[in-house]
Amino acid sequence: MVVEGAVGTGGEPESSDSLRTFGAVVQALREHKGLSREEFGDLVGLSKHTVASIELGRRMPDPDFAERAETVLGNTGALRKAAPCLTRQPGLAAWFRRWARLEATAITLYTYECRLIPGLLQTEAYARTLFTDQLPPLSDEQIEAQWVARAERQQLLRKQPNTAFGFILEEQLFLRRTGGVQVTRELIDHVLEIAALRNVEVQIMPLVQESHAGLAGPVQLLETPDNKWFAYCEGQRGGMFVADSKEISVLQRRYARMRSQALTLEDSVSLLERMRGAL
Repeated sequence: MVVEGAVGTGGEPESSDSLRTFGAVVQALREHKGLSREEFGDLVGLSKHTVASIELGRRMPDPDFAERAETVLGNTGALRKAAPCLTRQPGLAAWFRRWARLEATAITLYTYECRLIPGLLQTEAYARTLFTDQLPPLSDEQIEAQWVARAERQQLLRKQPNTAFGFILEEQLFLRRTGGVQVTRELIDHVLEIAALRNVEVQIMPLVQESHAGLAGPVQLLETPDNKWFAYCEGQRGGMFVADSKEISVLQRRYARMRSQALTLEDSVSLLERMRGAL
């Protein structure tokens, strides 16, 4: 299982054919316009070193890079059409760092999870159980670093009172009792505490649900201050950052349907309280 935000080996994504090809096109168009990397970087708001990383296929460009670059490089349309096709080699951490930067200023953040309690809602005991169960095993230093990073992220819930946070969680996540009964008690208490915040909504997807729009897996949706939407999906050994508006529209419709299929806010709290009492 991928542990959300797991530490990786580097700050940039591993190179892929699509990244290298995209970078080569950027370089060719830049050179055709007679611009140095530094000059081009000044025009698109990047350092010459970042431009070099993009051109060499070592760095995934920001979601709006293609639009900025098109304006500078002649509006050929090549970069605009190629950007949605960019992929990279598997590796969650670099993707997640990119997502976390957007998360820090988001005005809306929706999360559906069917595998584990999302990082923003985890207790220390629950998180450390996940870290300890990691394969290959993590060192004590890695476990400590991951918990510190997660605890810092969790401050978003209270430090951004104007951000709307929504969580849809499968009932089975609590029934599994990850870490044992005491860990689960603390977890439910913590989720109930967070659910009481004005800017947080927690809904439980019941164990028995004949119609379910989220069977394709977990998803996170995020809205930036300039009202752009992005999505993030995780799997066993990799993460996928989604910027394409058509794909995001599909995920938004699925999430909206799940909100209607899950228990209401009040019924979700009531179920959690009953589960807590049964432990």
